[in-house]
Amino acid sequence: MTSAADALGPANRDTRVTALIGLAHGFSHFYQLVLPPLFPFLVKDFGVGYTELGLVMTVFYVTSGLMQTVAGFLVDHFGARKVLFAGLAVYAGAIALFGLAPSVWAMVPLAIVAGMGNSVFHPADYSILGSSVSEKRMGRAFGLHTFGGNLGWAAAPPAMLFLADQFGWRVALIVAGVAGYVVLFLLWRDRDELRHESRRKSRPDEKLTPAAVLAVFSSWPVVMCFTYFLLMSFSLIGVQNFLPPILAKLNGTPLAVGSTALTGFLLGSAAGVLAGGWLADRMTRHEIIVAGGILTAAPLLLWLGHADFAAAVLIAVTTIAGLAIGITTPSRDMLVRSASPRGATGRVFGFVYSGLDAGSAIAPPIIGYLIDGGRPGLVFWLMSVSLLLAVFTAIGLRQAAQARA
Repeated sequence: MTSAADALGPANRDTRVTALIGLAHGFSHFYQLVLPPLFPFLVKDFGVGYTELGLVMTVFYVTSGLMQTVAGFLVDHFGARKVLFAGLAVYAGAIALFGLAPSVWAMVPLAIVAGMGNSVFHPADYSILGSSVSEKRMGRAFGLHTFGGNLGWAAAPPAMLFLADQFGWRVALIVAGVAGYVVLFLLWRDRDELRHESRRKSRPDEKLTPAAVLAVFSSWPVVMCFTYFLLMSFSLIGVQNFLPPILAKLNGTPLAVGSTALTGFLLGSAAGVLAGGWLADRMTRHEIIVAGGILTAAPLLLWLGHADFAAAVLIAVTTIAGLAIGITTPSRDMLVRSASPRGATGRVFGFVYSGLDAGSAIAPPIIGYLIDGGRPGLVFWLMSVSLLLAVFTAIGLRQAAQARA
């Protein structure tokens, strides 16, 4: 039988699938930031410091990073739809239970559960999009998927602060958790539209032996993808987590101006993702888009470390840098997809995205050491060099894909 979306045509079906997966991805990012805005409330009620609360977030991200490759295997074996539904259900439940936690230490095991739920989204989402969306709209689908995540990040702080001010932090977390089940219902209602690539269906003769797994993860295209994410994380973490204090130490830039510059970077990145999706659907040489965006952003970030800009110029430079990096994102995901053997999309996306988590764990202490050591300008060199090295991984990935073809 033909579904209602099919009857409306492939464009409408693609839009519906992209909107549903973008909504799910948006909620995964929303949940990542539900606790930090509530830290002042938790400090007061639990009588703890920010160190203990930071530990909760560390446990969450470490769990998510370690479990992402595992989630990819589950996606390839059982199907992305089942894994996505289970992950969202677990994630939403953990967030709601945060609101009932009697102490900050009770939040630690819940953070582990939440991290496990968060780990499924990249492998499951990309597997569904890759199997459900028309090839000619794939770049825009990947771009809107990332854009949905950015919207989730942006929405969480004001939403959680509003709910906490009106009803208390516990009610805020419970409401956020329940909202996840509303999203889960919307996904379940249109589950037939969410196609996926199952290992059992696409590669019935494949034996998932350790040697076969190692062959996928050690293949040159997948190694290049992992390395790309690892290198990119140094620049992203440097800007997102440290830009205002670095500028303050380097040039005496007021924190308000530095924070506005960071906002410009994030907004530019979000706009770039949308433009990059359009470009990715119109060009087959995705490594050229990636290289062009990076080669634009790298010198701009390096320039920040060697000039004391006026506020308006500073904000313009960071916004353009964010736009350039955002444009690369859909093409990056297209390159990862090209590196994924048939039936292995989930575990490849799960593995390579763990490179982002690995870099996010390595970069902060290095950057913190440079700042504390009185060398904040070197952070911009670190970010720029890591970006330039990422260009070579993108080119190497293209060459490896051509050789395999």
